[in-house]
Amino acid sequence: MIDVHCHLNFHSYTSDFDNVIKEALGNGVTEIINVGTQIDSSQQAIELAAKYDQLYAIVGIHPHHADKVEKGWEDRLKELGKHDKVLGIGEIGLDYYAYKSNGIVDKNLQKVLFEKQIHIAHTLNLPIQIHNRHAGEDVIAILKKHRSLLKRIPGMFHCFASSKEVLFDALNLGFYIGFDGNSTYKGLAPGETVTLNELIELTPIERILTETDSPFLTPEPYRGSRNKPSYVILVGEHIAKVKKIPLEDVNRITTENVRMIFHI
Repeated sequence: MIDVHCHLNFHSYTSDFDNVIKEALGNGVTEIINVGTQIDSSQQAIELAAKYDQLYAIVGIHPHHADKVEKGWEDRLKELGKHDKVLGIGEIGLDYYAYKSNGIVDKNLQKVLFEKQIHIAHTLNLPIQIHNRHAGEDVIAILKKHRSLLKRIPGMFHCFASSKEVLFDALNLGFYIGFDGNSTYKGLAPGETVTLNELIELTPIERILTETDSPFLTPEPYRGSRNKPSYVILVGEHIAKVKKIPLEDVNRITTENVRMIFHI
């Protein structure tokens, strides 16, 4: 099984990333994709990917940092995107959720950053990995506006949560849908109107991807502890339960899905 989105380049793993990677690879995880949220963490994702055959990187600037980008960031991101272990541009998108530590970054700045990174992905012929929280309608509107810049298989929505309408729009645009450990939590996430289990049921298995978003969103029964890529197996098990299909099918099909988008 593949963990298509995690952050082993974050401080949570500074002291033991090697052990965390070996544990995952020893427990049935075949590839791990580390994702940047700024230029420096994107560079770190590449450096980590260069050390391990089974690790890859996705580079980009998260909407939280739309008000913190430095001069020359576009050229730097383009250079990072040319590395042979880089699979896509991400995580990019919009986030209108009011975090205690961050608040809501100016929405117009987020949109400008998102659109510029779509153009960079087009220039580099790379798929995109989208972050969306409470901004689904605007994300879809921007993707439709720039539809001519998207690849035939344009990429994926990371850690999907939104309305059924946004899900169907994303699927119609050709995107694949990533689900994480929070799909094992009971009830609705703050501000959402549809459960993740409902969204899993509505998404064809041929369009689903497994991810952890480590160190965040640790699945049950380990919620409250640090997440890690080895737990992507638990995400796969939960999807299998919701879809009422064998875990072996989830493993095989989601792996094929990753290879369709990112060609690894």
